[in-house]
Amino acid sequence: MMNVRSIAAQIIANLQMQRGSLSTLLTEHSDHPEISLLQELCFGTCRWYFALEFLLNKLVVKPLKGKDQDIKNLILVGLYQLKELKIADHAVVNETVAGALTLKKAWAKPLVNAVLRNYQRNQQELCRELAESAPSVKYSCPRWLINEISAAWGSKSQNILKGSNQRPPLTLRVNIAKKSREEIFSLFSEHHIQVSRGKIANTAIYVEKPLPVDKIPGFDDGWISVQDESSQLVPQLLDLKPKLRVLDACSAPGGKTCAIIESERSLTELVALDYSGSRLQKTRENLDRLGFRAKLIKGDATQPAQWWDGRLFDRILLDAPCSGSGVIRRHPDIKILRREEDIEALTKKQALMLDSLWQCLKPNGLLLYTTCSILPRENNIQVKKFIQRTNNAKYEGIPADWGVECGYGRQLLTDNEDGHDGFFYSLLNKT
Repeated sequence: MMNVRSIAAQIIANLQMQRGSLSTLLTEHSDHPEISLLQELCFGTCRWYFALEFLLNKLVVKPLKGKDQDIKNLILVGLYQLKELKIADHAVVNETVAGALTLKKAWAKPLVNAVLRNYQRNQQELCRELAESAPSVKYSCPRWLINEISAAWGSKSQNILKGSNQRPPLTLRVNIAKKSREEIFSLFSEHHIQVSRGKIANTAIYVEKPLPVDKIPGFDDGWISVQDESSQLVPQLLDLKPKLRVLDACSAPGGKTCAIIESERSLTELVALDYSGSRLQKTRENLDRLGFRAKLIKGDATQPAQWWDGRLFDRILLDAPCSGSGVIRRHPDIKILRREEDIEALTKKQALMLDSLWQCLKPNGLLLYTTCSILPRENNIQVKKFIQRTNNAKYEGIPADWGVECGYGRQLLTDNEDGHDGFFYSLLNKT
């Protein structure tokens, strides 16, 4: 059996080379007997990568060479365990040192051992230095991203950064087509599972202690789905009614597609579009589990001529590809994967999607533009530019007591408490 620490080091090295994401890379090791520990090591080391790198630089005389990124990552994995996990220190040191052998770099064993033991001896002083370091180190976030967040959100930035480093809560969506939230509360109470109501979505439930999907009462019956509370607001914002034709333009993995059907069972048609066939399969699996139907199409939202039949839609949901800056707590590998230059490419794609899909919308129809980003370039500024170049597009204000009104949309921010992800919504009317 391969050493779980060395696997984690290699996965992080792959992230650094832009070879996949945590979700795809961890799938390759789903049958590993220590998969839970592997997930913890990968997610935790990514979450605190820049802080751990700061500690490593304090503990070595000279930086490791580029070809030894795997050893660097192995040490970071070891430092994460010593700093954050309740694993016996001697076990952490022994197993992490052994990982150098699995990586076929026996020469590194003394180095790994020395760095980890040096950290143990000087932990208190090192942690004090860490607490007093620059925000990009203290909050373990790329400097460019901290600069964008600070420029956009000012005094709220510290809470956002703290919230982005928290472990995300397990949030569930009640299928109100089958069960009321009160009935689900009673079901969970029978199973001695403590839950609380969502604050902004009437379908949302927070589970106090996370548990595997197969242990969630009612999941296999289609009464419950896993979905963040922010995403659960989508159906009500779309102002759904019977007999409407609806397009979910970037549908995979299908959470919002299913929520739309749960909210309004009498739609004429729901079309679920996605560019990725494998991800579209996830949408199909979610629909099947809940006993729902939708028309699934593999296609590019920027190229309607390739898949659109010419019939206009009453409602369009565009949950656009974005930086993911509002969901870093769920996907901490974003800190390693995302680059500043990516944002320009993403904003160009978002603009193209808006322009392309607008032609598919009926007059007086509504398009809901959403992202899981907290960066104005992808959100408020993106919508403002779209309206300026589109003579029949009007922003419909979203009256609500949640989030921040930004002029051309409403923004939910991650907070330093259990709660929703960072999410942006803009409702556009075709006049």
